[in-house]
Amino acid sequence: MNTLNATPPSPLNLVNPDLPLTDMRDQLLDQGYLIIEELAVDLARRTHTDLIPHIADAPFGHDEFLGERTKRLGGILKKSIAARELVTHPVVLAMAEAVLLDYATNYQLNFSGVMHLEPGAQAQPLSHLGITTLMPTMWALSDFDTANGGTQVVPGSHLWTDERRPLPEETVHAEMPAGSVLIYLGGTIHGGGTNDSDQNRTGMALQYSLGWLRQEENQYLAHPPEVAQEFSEELRRLIGYNYGGSYLGFVNGDDPHRLFEPEYDGPAMRSTPKIDAAKASLTKYKVTALRDKGKVF
Repeated sequence: MNTLNATPPSPLNLVNPDLPLTDMRDQLLDQGYLIIEELAVDLARRTHTDLIPHIADAPFGHDEFLGERTKRLGGILKKSIAARELVTHPVVLAMAEAVLLDYATNYQLNFSGVMHLEPGAQAQPLSHLGITTLMPTMWALSDFDTANGGTQVVPGSHLWTDERRPLPEETVHAEMPAGSVLIYLGGTIHGGGTNDSDQNRTGMALQYSLGWLRQEENQYLAHPPEVAQEFSEELRRLIGYNYGGSYLGFVNGDDPHRLFEPEYDGPAMRSTPKIDAAKASLTKYKVTALRDKGKVF
């Protein structure tokens, strides 16, 4: 492990919501994280208001990782209508599509949960998840700063080897006002911070993953059909009532979303034109990449 040449991180990678999506994508892929300031202030406020009583009843963690002064809350989408709009925010979904579809024809919601750090909450061990199978996000439902445990990230660490460990000066804290969102790659070293303040810090984690992976949060039990029928079609498909790829996830040889389409009387389909087109594009991309590396002749 060589950290002798490590350099201090640059200032926080903060951008305005009006920045073109292509520039956001480039910055995310370059630094491994991105903070979009005040992307959805009203939605974050309404989500926080919806979840306050549920947070009050949530238990503290029972180990170092979960945090003995940290409360965690799942099943978010049935507890807050506003949270459903954050999950499907067009800017975040555009970023997920831009970074996750090199290795899949579709992406999905992998996890949704609140991380509520009360005064005295200790920092998590920093973790490194490897290749980009995930695009996690952290929405600030309250203001984030270094003192109250703003999420720690290590810029550029998504390009490191697994053996490399960050120096303290290579770590930055996500300092952002409520309504902002931190987006980072699964391979970026990250972890919750220490809350040394006298204020609570509340964030909502929404993770997006490759469509063919098993989701961390079992969305079908957290949001069964009788709950999911209240969601938009976009959200239902995003949480898993959809194909994970061609011929992946069908029910009775047909689209799993038919569960919410009682009037449908067309033919059974084990894929969609959109997914088939993505599959063809993905295959072409991979073959071209391998050919460029001299592995396909």
